[in-house]
Amino acid sequence: MPVYRLNRRLAFPSPHEAEPGGLLAVGGDLGSARILLAYSMGIFPWYSEGEPILWWSPDPRCVLDLDDFHVSRRLRRVLNQGRYRVTFDEDFEGVIRACATVGRRGQEGTWITPEMERAYVRLHEAGVAHSAESWLGEDLVGGIYGIALGRGFFGESMFHRETDASKVAVARLVDRLSGWGYHFIDAQVTTSHMLSLGAREVPRAVFLERLGAALRHPTRHGSWRD
Repeated sequence: MPVYRLNRRLAFPSPHEAEPGGLLAVGGDLGSARILLAYSMGIFPWYSEGEPILWWSPDPRCVLDLDDFHVSRRLRRVLNQGRYRVTFDEDFEGVIRACATVGRRGQEGTWITPEMERAYVRLHEAGVAHSAESWLGEDLVGGIYGIALGRGFFGESMFHRETDASKVAVARLVDRLSGWGYHFIDAQVTTSHMLSLGAREVPRAVFLERLGAALRHPTRHGSWRD
């Protein structure tokens, strides 16, 4: 299948036309309108510094149904101990910066380029990108950020500087989203970490059906700070 080259027109090809690896299109821009259109179609940007903007819609898709979130005995102990204080939208820029800079085992570099960072900060300022932060005292030690549309949350990245800090942030995020009637967290690309939390792979066609159902609900705009 061809990889489409985007122009200035605000449009994407059908995600069903992605190549087997999930790559759908190249080029375009990271304006808020284009990014939100992409997410509403099951498409997301993912590329490295020095590359053109690449747009993906993988098949299968890694999705965490909120009811399937797995709390291990260890994580349950950490949650009950209350070691970490969790906030929402308290330090979005700190979370995305940490996701871009904190090293991960087996991973070199980052796909969160400065251009990507600026784009998602703009979406946060518009009230559609959000973060959950784990704090140890006054130190930001873990977190996750993503985009919320309708009743779907599209997780972008997470980080931790202390053991289980990111898992605690995800657990509190799941609690909040469940209370608001959200349907899922889209993990996009399959990782062993997300599978350990209860995520599973679903065919792209199934994901797109679920996405359509989630988007029939209004988006909750504005800050999630308590």
